[in-house]
Amino acid sequence: MLRSMTGFGHCEYTENDITFTVEMKTVNHRYTDIFLRMPKQLSPFEDRVRSLVNSRIQRGKIDIYITYDNKSSQAQEVILDEQLAKAYCDAMKKIAEGLGLRDDISASALARFPDILKVEKKDNDEFIGEILEKAMNKALDELLDMRIREGEKLKESLFANLENIEGFIKKIELKAPFVVREYKEKLESRLSELIDIQRVDEARIAAEVALFADKCSVDEELVRLKSHIHQMRDMLNEGSPVGKKADFLIQEMNREVNTIGSKASDLEITRNVVELKSEIEKLREQIQNIE
Repeated sequence: MLRSMTGFGHCEYTENDITFTVEMKTVNHRYTDIFLRMPKQLSPFEDRVRSLVNSRIQRGKIDIYITYDNKSSQAQEVILDEQLAKAYCDAMKKIAEGLGLRDDISASALARFPDILKVEKKDNDEFIGEILEKAMNKALDELLDMRIREGEKLKESLFANLENIEGFIKKIELKAPFVVREYKEKLESRLSELIDIQRVDEARIAAEVALFADKCSVDEELVRLKSHIHQMRDMLNEGSPVGKKADFLIQEMNREVNTIGSKASDLEITRNVVELKSEIEKLREQIQNIE
């Protein structure tokens, strides 16, 4: 399937009280450029996220935003700072001894002091990564569906451009054979105005006409141009990734049209060359958004 580089995907996925919200959007770009924004505690999964995106998207600027909420009881761990607790305990004993107070230090009282007990979340485990990957795949599915829909619309437009190009090529093909004949008639007419045409060597006129015919012949360029169009259709039908190859093919099409324009000595052919350039430019602009 032909895919556009423009798309949007969103997913909110919850499993075992762990929720990921993934939002991603893509626009056209010459290469693959990933901008990733996610919570700091998910940093160990960055390479995993990038690898997953690269495996499913070959081209485009990709912005990814990930939010994370872990309410699972298994995600929390209570950590005791034993050295700090001992220091608090020793200090309280000194206070009791110095002031003659009864020593009634209890564990519950000691736990109330700052930083004795800390609650930390355990985020960097394989289970979290698997849930994140599920959320990413769902968002990517939605994004790729949109890119495919946009790509099919672009494909219709590109085929219409190719048909227009073929139409102008046919006009040039119909006109090209008459260019040499018209040149011969003009040459003979000019010569008859200047000198007695009967005294001019026919072989000399024929040689001049043959030289002109060789210079203005666009048969080879038209054959190559039609071949490029056929190849472009095949590429678009094969589907993405095709954008980079299509860029190169359009450059070749432009080269052939420029050569035809430089050889053209006929006004009608020149006009068709201008129209060809316009259609190829439209084609190039559309291809810029194809993956």
